[in-house]
Parts: sequence; C-alpha cells; structure tokens
Amino acid sequence: MKKSNPPQFPSGFRMISFLFVIFIFPIFLSGCQDKNYAKVPQDVAEIQLQNLNQEDQTEQVKRGAYLVTTIGCGDCHSPKKFGERGPEEIADLRLSGFPQDRKLPSFDRKTVEAGWMLMNEDFTAAVGGWGVSFAANLTSDETGIGNWSFEQFKNAMRKGKYKGMKNGRDLLPPMPWPNFAHLNDDDLKAMFAYLKSTQPVENVVPAPIPPNKMSILKTE
Repeated sequence: MKKSNPPQFPSGFRMISFLFVIFIFPIFLSGCQDKNYAKVPQDVAEIQLQNLNQEDQTEQVKRGAYLVTTIGCGDCHSPKKFGERGPEEIADLRLSGFPQDRKLPSFDRKTVEAGWMLMNEDFTAAVGGWGVSFAANLTSDETGIGNWSFEQFKNAMRKGKYKGMKNGRDLLPPMPWPNFAHLNDDDLKAMFAYLKSTQPVENVVPAPIPPNKMSILKTE
C-alpha cells in the first residue's frame, strides 16, 4: 500500500510558526494568566449591590418620614410659631426639641397640684406631678441622636430609657413610649434611618425639673 506523504509547508511558513511558538505564544499565554476575569463580574455585582442598597435605604427613609409624621413626633418635638392655622412647625428647627434659650411661661402651681397637666404654647414642654419635662432633640446633630446606635433608639422606644441607655432614667410624660413599644423592628429601623437623615440642629435641651425643684420656676 502506497503511503501518503505529509504535506510539506514552505520553509518560510515553518520559520514563522517556529517564531510564534518560541516568542509570541508565551507572551499571549502570560497575558491570559495575568488577567483576572473573575473581577469583571464581581465588580459589576458590587456596583449593582450598592445601587440596590441605596434604593433600599431611600425607601427606608421615605417609610421613616411617613411614620414620624403620621405618629405625630413633631407635635411635641418641633418648636412652633403661631400662624393662620395655629401652632405651625418652624421648618429650620423641626424635631429639635425644646429650644435651649427659651424661658418657660409662668403657671398656676395650684392647678398642677390639683392633678392637672399643663403644656407650654408649642407643646415642647410639659408640667405635671412628675415635675417639668422637655421634648428631646431628635435631629441628626450630636446634641440630638446623631451619635446614637439603633440599639439605643430601640431601647428608648421599646423600654422608655433616656438616650436609650439600659441603666438610664425612665422617660417622662407625655412621651407615649408604651404605645411606640408595639412598633416592629422594620418600622423602628425606618424611623431611625429618617431621623439620622434630618437636618442637624444644635440644641442642648434642658434637663427635666423634678417636683421638689419646681420652686425655682415662676408661678402665679
């Protein structure tokens, strides 16, 4: 049987093939090994995840704004001025609590001793059998809740603890924390996210005045 001879390539072609194998192919192979193809989809995934988280956070803040507004946090925690519709929140001071430079109006002590609770003109301070309490600063400033953790916020809302500290004093009336204690974690997280996003207002709210110190107040 006659054997077929292998194809014979021109000597020039054989030389080019030889040079490719010796010099060019190793460079090509090295480049393939150096490139980390896994990074491309990983980077894209990370960007998508960040965008998703931002969208989630935006929705959470919106939900928090809805809850804070409808629950009525601003009723006590926002300083107000009188307008055509009565007390109206001062936008630049929203949720900043009782203003630190404000003086309490005089009140009838006998009325309080008879069992009544009184509130000042914009509901940021209250006086009753517990003494005088002042609405806290809820803005993102350090004098508010700017340096709070979520656990602190949850302790304040669920357990009625001052600044959310486990061993802190109890929150005073009229703060309705026993009602807020029924909010679920998702609602509390949304409210916290919103409050953290608010305009910071520097305002150091006065400490409460106990009943035995109320003699320092101006009364009628």
